[in-house]
Amino acid sequence: MVTLDNLGKKLYGVLQSQSHKGEGKEWKLLGQEQDGSLLVSWLTEFDVDEGVSKLQSSIGLYHQKNNILKVLCTFNKYVNTIQASINHSHTLLGFVTKEKVCPSPNEKTDKGMSDVFSLDVYKVFSLDIRLPEEQRKPKDFGLVRSQQIMIQFLYRKKEHVATEKFLLFVHQESISLNQVHLKEDGSYEMDLFGCLNTESMVRSFSWAQWDSINQSLYYIHYRKPQLIVEGEEPEEGREEELNPTLSCLQFHDDMPHETVLNIPLNLPQLSKKSLPCGGYEDDPIPLRVHDCSLDLQVVCDPKGLVCICHHYLYQPVKPPMTEARNLEELSTTVHFAYSVTLLHHGCVIHCVVPGILWSQARAMKPTFALYGDQHMIVYAPGLFTHLLDIGLAHEPCCHILMSCTLPGIPSYTSHLVPLLQYGNTVTVDLPTLDLIPLTVTTGHLVETFKCDHSLENQLAILHYFLVHQGDLETVTELLMFVAEHPVKLSVPQLLQEVIIAGAFAAAQRNLPADAMSLVALLPLSTITHVFELEVKVNRQSMSLNQETLWNTEMMLLSPQQRLVPYRVDMWTRLWDQLTRRTGKEQRPRFRPSLVADKLMVSLVCYQPEALSRSSTPLSPGTSLVGSGTLADLAAIAGTRKVSGMDVLPFYEVESCTASKQEHVISVNLRELSMHLLKNSSKQSPMHVHVVATRYVAAQLEMSKHLCQLLCQCAAVDPHQEQERGFALVDQLDEERRYVLFSLLERYYFAVGLMAFPLPQGFTSFFTYLGYRTLSFSMFLQYLQRNVFELQVDVMKIIMAVSELLWILVLVCMIMFLLSDNVSHLEWTSTDTEDTQEGVKKKLRLLLFLPRSRAKRLLNQWSHPVSLMIRAREHALNILSGVEGTQGRGHPAHKAKTAHVSTRGLAAFPSADRLSPLDTFLDLLTAKASLAELDFGLLIEATITSTDEFLG
Repeated sequence: MVTLDNLGKKLYGVLQSQSHKGEGKEWKLLGQEQDGSLLVSWLTEFDVDEGVSKLQSSIGLYHQKNNILKVLCTFNKYVNTIQASINHSHTLLGFVTKEKVCPSPNEKTDKGMSDVFSLDVYKVFSLDIRLPEEQRKPKDFGLVRSQQIMIQFLYRKKEHVATEKFLLFVHQESISLNQVHLKEDGSYEMDLFGCLNTESMVRSFSWAQWDSINQSLYYIHYRKPQLIVEGEEPEEGREEELNPTLSCLQFHDDMPHETVLNIPLNLPQLSKKSLPCGGYEDDPIPLRVHDCSLDLQVVCDPKGLVCICHHYLYQPVKPPMTEARNLEELSTTVHFAYSVTLLHHGCVIHCVVPGILWSQARAMKPTFALYGDQHMIVYAPGLFTHLLDIGLAHEPCCHILMSCTLPGIPSYTSHLVPLLQYGNTVTVDLPTLDLIPLTVTTGHLVETFKCDHSLENQLAILHYFLVHQGDLETVTELLMFVAEHPVKLSVPQLLQEVIIAGAFAAAQRNLPADAMSLVALLPLSTITHVFELEVKVNRQSMSLNQETLWNTEMMLLSPQQRLVPYRVDMWTRLWDQLTRRTGKEQRPRFRPSLVADKLMVSLVCYQPEALSRSSTPLSPGTSLVGSGTLADLAAIAGTRKVSGMDVLPFYEVESCTASKQEHVISVNLRELSMHLLKNSSKQSPMHVHVVATRYVAAQLEMSKHLCQLLCQCAAVDPHQEQERGFALVDQLDEERRYVLFSLLERYYFAVGLMAFPLPQGFTSFFTYLGYRTLSFSMFLQYLQRNVFELQVDVMKIIMAVSELLWILVLVCMIMFLLSDNVSHLEWTSTDTEDTQEGVKKKLRLLLFLPRSRAKRLLNQWSHPVSLMIRAREHALNILSGVEGTQGRGHPAHKAKTAHVSTRGLAAFPSADRLSPLDTFLDLLTAKASLAELDFGLLIEATITSTDEFLG
């Protein structure tokens, strides 16, 4: 991608289209006004005689919207104009020139000049544009200074005013407010320097910047520090120290200006008399007055966003080095650093890039520009590009550090400056006037995600695409890359960021406007605080940390102290933002870890078949599972697929009476509702219910969506597979089965830590997938640690498949149902697939299931072991009196018993027609009635055991 355009070529084309003679060259920007119009200067060369040419300097006003260049004045010689400003009605022009002079030893133009061979001097002029072009003659203010001079008109809302005001900056000397009286005859009078209508606002300053959008003037001046102890006097002979302070003056149309900001700064102590960097860098856009020793810039937005950006170079303090070569290397490298003070958040961001050559670092000028509504882009040519999360929507936490190779930026760029009315992403390179888009593309972020191994950076990129861009396609691409290394320790945390940020974004999109204030209480990201972020890009390391400022609101003028109390402007919005973020109204975000901690306790006692459906607060009138409530939750999230389009590789059904999903959803809803009620006194309970319900619905949908994405990453696309559920697991090859299990295992861990609900049917599918993937010993460990759940549907499918031998029984029974020597018995199963080893493994798994479920499943297991276990349990219940106390009367059961009793007496013939079985049956008859005995079960179990061991 090439540069967007070149402003010089564009202006030259406009000039030619307006039939101006001569060829314009050496275009220069002189300033930009509030309406976005640009003040420019250029040179025009004319041929007077053969071989003789003449130069003319011109100043013009370019309207970008109308694409019109208006010539304001023309000089018949070369004039080095560095800055200009025009009033709101475009009738008066003020401009500043800079030229070199060679003063004589006895000549002294002002107190700042010294005896040097050549000196840069500044002069300021004004021009009446109402006059015809041939009558326009600049009026000299009579100022000649070696310090930098700038001029700036104030803006008025009224169209026709008799008085215009402008600011005059003289570096280290003063900032004055002057007036121009416009007469009806077309002339004007100016009150300047000591006249009646001239006001000196700042007597001495080291740095100043004009904000044309908000009509604000920022400046740095030095103040005496307050005495710590009352009555303490400074030491004699000690030079009095002055502390630098950043202040701001806010101008109004119908009222005097007022000081709205005073911030103490921590700046290096520099000499006030000399210029350590060697001179001035004239910055017309944005208008700044300063020397090279202090590179400071204020970036703000009328919504209440104020950022103080400071760029500096330094050498760290290190012990002396003995080797001259190393000492030389140390002296040629510096630390390139910057800080961004976020007044609206009450914090400051520091960034340091070590080991930069001095020759390279001193020529670098970082660009600070707002990028969209929530970010600031910091670009250092040839070094880095940073995307800082500084917006008003939430606290700054997800900063992205990238390399400098942004598309569309040539390698020769040196000083990029944002332009008004061109969008936040369009900058101009001042030396070449190239219009360059400062855009962070999706491809560049994806490349950074794949090349950078910093977990915080990867989390921030995921957060950016989910919350700020809503780009799920790119998130899928990033997850594909993550899935290539599923065993990395960072994978679960990346998945956590996907579900947390995705649920926040989905809930925010679906909330009504009157409930948006509660968004600040919802979980935002897994990155809660930025302590220290270290990233290595292209072999260049960089570190970033964030600190909280102390008592930031004390630096501002409160709304009740303003000239017009509570008039809404940038400063009142900033005050409100600070009060919400750092004051007494600060409210904590909901932490999913609270729900996870409570679920760890409640799920220990969780019994799906004993839990009543009506116990959940989510659906008091009907159950969540098996009703329309779950579908309603999905519809609330706004991403529910149409009926019949199941995007998951398993069927979203639960075979339990009350599912675990319902329990997790109900706990999330209850805890989130209580948190919102406690921290939102101004919101009605109805809004709390809406926010809590929609966020829980977003949790469910984001959990399902992430599960679908991970299945696609494992090359298991339910739209292309012929089977679903357990049949799908059976037909997968070993490699795909392992990859799918590895990803779903990380997914299960991430969702559990964030207390998100799992999709219906996931636990059974995941258990069966683990059974087919893991060894039996490893599978037992997962069962013992409650990772796998043995649901009824899992048990049934395992028992139905002949090849699934050892885990097959996921159904089972309590140990007391088995005698001590059961595990040592040997038999030949009538079921050829149930081998001796397989039956032993099934019996081991009996201990993991509840008694009621195991009992039902044993009745369905057509195996001799099942028959004997049920007979022993029946006899144990009779002898212990459990079944003897039950109600009597089972006619069908009794008939069956009478039918097989004779067969039982003849089963073991002896001389006295008695047998051990007869004796045992007599003993049972003494404990219970014949109606309560199942003679058939007992006799069949006895015959089976005889055939098994005696045959």
